[in-house]
Amino acid sequence: MKRRMKRIDTGYRPRPLQARLHRGLRRFNVLVAHRRFGKTVFCINHLIHAALTCPHARPFFGYVAPFRNQAKSIAWDYLKSYTRALPGVKYNESELRCELPGNRNIQLFGADNADALRGLYLDGVVMDEYAQMNPRVWPEIIRPMLADRMGWAIFIGTPRGRNGFWMLYEKARQGNDWLAATFRASETGVIAAGELAALREGMSEDQYAQELECSFDAAIPGAYYGRLMGQADRDGRIGKVPHDESRLVHTAWDIGVGDATSIWFFQLAAGGWLYVIDYYENTGEGLDHYAAVLREKPYRYGRHIAPHDAAVREWGSGRTRLETAQSMGLRFVMAPRASLEDGINAARMTLPKCRFDEESCHDGIEALRQYQQVWDGGRKCFRNTPLHDWTSHAADAFRYLALGWRAEGGRGTGEKARKGPPTLGDMLKEAGMGNGEKRI
Repeated sequence: MKRRMKRIDTGYRPRPLQARLHRGLRRFNVLVAHRRFGKTVFCINHLIHAALTCPHARPFFGYVAPFRNQAKSIAWDYLKSYTRALPGVKYNESELRCELPGNRNIQLFGADNADALRGLYLDGVVMDEYAQMNPRVWPEIIRPMLADRMGWAIFIGTPRGRNGFWMLYEKARQGNDWLAATFRASETGVIAAGELAALREGMSEDQYAQELECSFDAAIPGAYYGRLMGQADRDGRIGKVPHDESRLVHTAWDIGVGDATSIWFFQLAAGGWLYVIDYYENTGEGLDHYAAVLREKPYRYGRHIAPHDAAVREWGSGRTRLETAQSMGLRFVMAPRASLEDGINAARMTLPKCRFDEESCHDGIEALRQYQQVWDGGRKCFRNTPLHDWTSHAADAFRYLALGWRAEGGRGTGEKARKGPPTLGDMLKEAGMGNGEKRI
């Protein structure tokens, strides 16, 4: 005899549009929804229902926001509010985990530390504001976690240009296991017409188009390079850019201390063009890892441009980065010292001269599109300060590229590759630090 489940009122009252959406979801779902649609409430309640009805042993579900503190401030209270009526529910505040009856768990995570999820399994996951996440989080970390138990995923958010969220949406439009849906404020009726009119008056055209009408073509507010990257798209300068074996490959680095290290690979071409052919980023690795990555690539190298402070800051074990680089055969030269503002302006002047390989540089391109200023909620304006998030490392490395490539164009960029590693004295001299007699 089949046991009937006890019905418990959690207090959730889905709007008609949300109710239809609950019934119509597929295994993978990309939902582009306007502000105040009720995305988080919808997703949290879908997770609760899925956790309570999952047939697997020890079901485990996840909610991922761009930042862990964002997940806590946006979703944690909702999760506790809609599960309090369930008997025996437990909450782990430090882990942001809710244990439902029957050892059924829902946990909140941040994509800023997505590597912490490695080794777990998921029966289902919600990725909220996916457009603001590092594009590697889904294919490299989250997707494999769903494989053994055939888990499902919901991606939800508002657009931020034609980035990874847009690409995923386009994929969903053509996939059998995928659902793609867009919910514009002018069509859902969630926000009253008078309030929409007031919002339009107080927002720029791009802001309104992006936040309320779900436009992927609107410029990202506060983006340093958004329009320039959009122009590169329109000009066809983001596509296939093959490696020219007759030319040296130069690199520009943002060397992380305790976080990500990013490397752009570029060639100087005729007519003053920069062909940006490759990009690499990783975190938690020493210089030996990145030296090995460079050796594995089929390139003849010219110079490796590093931040101007690489000669004095330590990478590890008490040695400077230049000393560590020397031992591994890397030839670093220092990018000219410049203010952040001057470096950003140099990047803006350099971008129109660049052609990017879309496949090899995908993650770096996405970072340049989304690199933006900090929004000051109190003053209602953007600060003249970059937001430090997953885009920062690629953007910083490109800033050093922009500052250093002209200097490199006048020296060391010929067709003859250097034989053997330079001495530390050679690197110090090239870095503008004298004849090698100066000690670090």
